[in-house]
Amino acid sequence: MAPLLLLLPVRAWRCCRRRGATGAGPSGRPLSSSSKSTFDVAVIGAGIVGLASARELILRHPSLTFGVLEKEKELALHQSGHNSGVIHSGIYYTPGSLKAKLCVEGAALCYEYCDQKGIPYKQCGKLIVAAEQEDIPRLKALYARGLQNRVRGLQLITSKEIQAKEPYCRGLMALDSPYTGIVDYKQIAQAYAADFQAAGGAILTDFEVHDMKVAKESPAESQEGIKYPVVVRNSKGEEICCRHLVSCAGLYSDRLSQISGCSPEPRIVPFRGDYLVLKPEKCYLVRGNIYPVPDPRFPFLGIHFTPRMDGSVWLGPNAVLAFKREGYRFYDFSLRDFMDAAAYRGPAGVRAQALDSDGNLIDDFVFDGGTGDIGGRILHVRNAPSPAATSSLAIAKMIADEVERRFEL
Repeated sequence: MAPLLLLLPVRAWRCCRRRGATGAGPSGRPLSSSSKSTFDVAVIGAGIVGLASARELILRHPSLTFGVLEKEKELALHQSGHNSGVIHSGIYYTPGSLKAKLCVEGAALCYEYCDQKGIPYKQCGKLIVAAEQEDIPRLKALYARGLQNRVRGLQLITSKEIQAKEPYCRGLMALDSPYTGIVDYKQIAQAYAADFQAAGGAILTDFEVHDMKVAKESPAESQEGIKYPVVVRNSKGEEICCRHLVSCAGLYSDRLSQISGCSPEPRIVPFRGDYLVLKPEKCYLVRGNIYPVPDPRFPFLGIHFTPRMDGSVWLGPNAVLAFKREGYRFYDFSLRDFMDAAAYRGPAGVRAQALDSDGNLIDDFVFDGGTGDIGGRILHVRNAPSPAATSSLAIAKMIADEVERRFEL
């Protein structure tokens, strides 16, 4: 990672100021969480994957009732609102994997959706730069992988061509990905929510799921307990009833799975990424995304330069163990979250999203359900790692397909 830091003048690096990946998501429209609220399908989690999935389901099945349950008072407040904003093209991922397929498809759908909704984005491209001779074989292997994944417009470029695209960047060779872009994913998530509500969907904010069960009996005067047998209760004691559940709980996906009686694995171990930000007068030094050739010893992409929609340029991220699942500041601490992470065997210094029982990083999407009364009525999205925001519309199609198959909608 160190060679990439030499691609820009040292004086630019000294002008940086430290910044954490923080921000607030757009506000949702809270509805009354009345005990009489009933849905054919309830989606837990109003992040970008949950909202995209709810939108896809209601567009496919307009005659059914759908609700989204969100524990915060705003939408897309956590992972969906704390990311680099990059629209990834699908270069890095293993050919044939869900990551590769969904990213390539999802990127195309993302651009199309932004065009339809008038959501601003910049197709500023990305250079993956070989700064040293030893990087070149790995860069060429990435190029071959990208071609296998059918990434559009990829080409290897020379040192002179690098400077033509990024005048302040130096490297021996680079992989040019012209269709990589940037966007504000909070705006996209908000647009998904608007589509969902316009189609008749309900979003219940400030509804933190505390318990779920299958009702054993129905009141004599009502058939609701038979038609909507799943009872979901929040931390305030309020309830909704539904036929089926889809859990897109992100950082809490393992805990929601345990609440429902399903498997606790894979386990979520949170890692926080911090960024530096170039001073405004130095942002001209970077035009598009500039990445290093990834080090195969580590399961992340390395320190990179990322322009933002607001005109700023971020440098990062690092990866440090977060002592709280929603800990965006250094001093945020949750004893329960820390004990969960510390007691679970896993690779140190790695930005892990999900780990199996042996401590191995799970790098692809994981969907599962369970058995029994409640397990047979719920679909868990257990791991949706980066580039889940890029892939959200493609992931939603796959989740909707699985919901239809499992629940015979």
